[in-house]
Parts: sequence; C-alpha cells; structure tokens
Amino acid sequence: MKLNIKLDKVLKARGLTQKQLHDMTGIRTAAISELFNNQRKSINKEHIERIATALNIKDINEIIELNEESDTK
Repeated sequence: MKLNIKLDKVLKARGLTQKQLHDMTGIRTAAISELFNNQRKSINKEHIERIATALNIKDINEIIELNEESDTK
C-alpha cells in the first residue's frame, strides 16, 4: 500500500498557493512543498491537523488516500 497526499489537488481546487498555505498554517514552506510533491517520508500529525483546519477539511480522505502499489518486481 502507498499513502498519497493530495495537497496539490486540494490547493488547486481552492485556488491557493503553497505560500498562501504557509501563511495560513505557519508550516515551513519546505515541508509544504514536500507534502505537495508527495516527497515526504513521514507525515507530521500536527501539520495535517493545521492544514485541515486552515482549509476547513472535515474528511481526511479529501487530503490523504491509500492506494495499492503496483508490483514492479
């Protein structure tokens, strides 16, 4: 299974930039960029909570999804 952060889609749907999300949450721009580009190795629970609060997200599935990884062996 692979965890996918959909921050790019969420921000685009709301017409927001990563910089604006930084201003709304106080999360480092580098951390937001890593989440946005799905490059984060671990997820900070507090960051997800701040993002959800700032963007008025009530359903975690709006920002995070779990997908089956294709077998590349």
